[in-house]
Amino acid sequence: MSVELRNQDRPPGVDPARPIRILLAEDEPGLRFALGRFLAGAGFQVDSAGTLAEALALARVSNPDLALLDFDLPDGNALDLMTQLRRWQAELPVIVLTAFGTVELAVQSLQEGADQFLTKPLDLKSLRLLIDRTLAGARQRKVLRCQAWTRTVHDPFVGSSRPILDLRKQAERAALAASPVLLLGETGTGKGVLARWLHENGPRREEAFVDLNCAALTREFMEAELFGYEKGAFTGAVQSKPGLLELAHGGTVFLDEISSMDPRIQSALLKVVEDRRFRRLGSTQERVSDMRLLAAAHADFERVVQNGGFRSDLYFRLSAVVLQVPSLRERPEDIPVLLRSLFPQVAAEQGRVELKLTGAAIRHLQQQAWPGNIRELRNALERAVMMAAGPEIGPEEFTSGQAPALPRPPEDDLTLQAVERQHVVRVLEQTRGDITKAASILGIGRTTLYQRMKQWGLRG
Repeated sequence: MSVELRNQDRPPGVDPARPIRILLAEDEPGLRFALGRFLAGAGFQVDSAGTLAEALALARVSNPDLALLDFDLPDGNALDLMTQLRRWQAELPVIVLTAFGTVELAVQSLQEGADQFLTKPLDLKSLRLLIDRTLAGARQRKVLRCQAWTRTVHDPFVGSSRPILDLRKQAERAALAASPVLLLGETGTGKGVLARWLHENGPRREEAFVDLNCAALTREFMEAELFGYEKGAFTGAVQSKPGLLELAHGGTVFLDEISSMDPRIQSALLKVVEDRRFRRLGSTQERVSDMRLLAAAHADFERVVQNGGFRSDLYFRLSAVVLQVPSLRERPEDIPVLLRSLFPQVAAEQGRVELKLTGAAIRHLQQQAWPGNIRELRNALERAVMMAAGPEIGPEEFTSGQAPALPRPPEDDLTLQAVERQHVVRVLEQTRGDITKAASILGIGRTTLYQRMKQWGLRG
């Protein structure tokens, strides 16, 4: 039987590009063979074991997405095995099978942490439905956990270094101001987190916060998203739609990567900044938007302005207050504190809450340059958690599977642009030229990556 596996049915941490993996522990050879064949025919990848010891050894290698365990095994029972499995995968979904379907046994299994309990002889259709339900439940738990994190306003000032303390002082004053704020910093430093913090700690906190990445959209789409449009304004405009400037009335608009904004939109935005007025596409009626404007750009934004890539008059209006977000290279002493915040989240997302970072791993991470800053650090943690075979993560998990490091640029070419170019080249080599994957690792839009490659003469 062939079944289409939907991505949304996958449990936490499962790569949608691979089949769902089931660990089957059943001591009766005939039933083990029949169940394995049925599950494989349903599209699952199955690892079969006849004893507790065999199942535990398989699990450490295969990292299953779900465990299907017979209660009675020659060297223990399903509850013993489940306890040991969850030392490695804390949120592993477990279904217990037994020929002795007593109420007491079912209650004991569920109290010990099993997700489901099924009695023999097995009805294969019921088993398949139970597996689907268990996987869906695991996914729902992950969704709820992620939603809880999303509702939390993250702290952009994690650490106690001088650069981060100075940023906090400046941001506390800027949050209360009414003027635009320009956030400057390298890729991945947390400018978006800081923008939301400014909104949440300012007088407009009860109103809307809307954000738009200027590098992620074409001029036409961005114009429509920002200003809105009337019915019939262009092909496909079957009804009128308000733009972000209207939706943010009374609140805050955050424009990320504003240096990538099309010059024609820059002119329209200048009018909004100066007199709070704009028009929807296809309309002659002027509308008013009382909103606070926040913008973010790369650290070399001023050079873009000087080279004519961005209107100087708009730049001066946006930069009434400028906050420089420091790179990780400027505050390596903050990395251990960041790890205490980031690592538990990353481990929990992949169902590996039992993992620990060794002191050697932390020291290794402090010694890295991190051109991609906090975003690159988080990506490195995600890879290390996936590579981890034991309960501890050491320096080796951060080097295995990586492309060889490129040679350092010459001492007379240690400019920010040279370092950034070197990092982009390394990521492109690591992903074998896959623009989508490279942009994801770098934490930027594909359009921005293409622009950088064109600027530096790189080929995809």
